[in-house]
Amino acid sequence: MPRCVELPVDDDLRAIARSIIELELSDVGWAERESDDEFRCGTYVGGYDADERAFCFAVFAGANELWFQLELDQVSDIATGAVDTYEARPAE
Repeated sequence: MPRCVELPVDDDLRAIARSIIELELSDVGWAERESDDEFRCGTYVGGYDADERAFCFAVFAGANELWFQLELDQVSDIATGAVDTYEARPAE
């Protein structure tokens, strides 16, 4: 299994999280709007995946592509600054 790495939340990810929260959608609302690339900012690209019931992102750290998921409550914590790190794993 690929090893996870802990990364700091940066301004780009916090901006994405704030954009998500501002839309005030529930899981059902996000599932109806499902998109794998709705959010693009800096080195991040991703969107809501209804099967995972989470926001799925790719982030490019140098030459490495990493993947991570955030549930709606985790997005809120990032947006408010309550969380300042997240875990990502190498892309498969």
